[in-house]
Amino acid sequence: IGHYNNLNYLEYELFRNNKPIGYHKYYFKRENDNLEIKSEVEFNITKLGVNIYKYKADSNEYYEKDKFLSFSAKTLQNKKEKYVNIKYQKDKNNLLIDGSSYKGDADINFIVGTWWNHEIIDAKAQISAVSGRIIHQKVNFLGKKQININGKDYNALHYNFSSSDIN
Repeated sequence: IGHYNNLNYLEYELFRNNKPIGYHKYYFKRENDNLEIKSEVEFNITKLGVNIYKYKADSNEYYEKDKFLSFSAKTLQNKKEKYVNIKYQKDKNNLLIDGSSYKGDADINFIVGTWWNHEIIDAKAQISAVSGRIIHQKVNFLGKKQININGKDYNALHYNFSSSDIN
């Protein structure tokens, strides 16, 4: 987490079929050894002018001395409310999840699927930032790739994420 010390704000647009459908914004706040990340995401998918999928979420994530402490999120997904609260349990050295899809303990090495933290590529599983379900994953490095955004070239690393999760 320490290598994100100079990052205060991160925003990206979400696209479907090369058309913008929404955004994801992250706000990073530091105080002494504490880091708080607030996130908001919203997007709509329409077909023939009709909303077929609507998504809005707000979350808070906390770290102390680069160690994960907690995460909480509320999501409205097609008018259905979902939630997740995750806390580090120091006495058990694991995570406790209270979510709309999963309640229970989880391995300390699983990572919350918020997508700002590149450590997700090394995790054997991610925890859904929507509902708390545990998604075992396989990540393959596909190679280096040059991408062009608004006329500017960037060097990028290209990965493929897969899971047997059917949700």
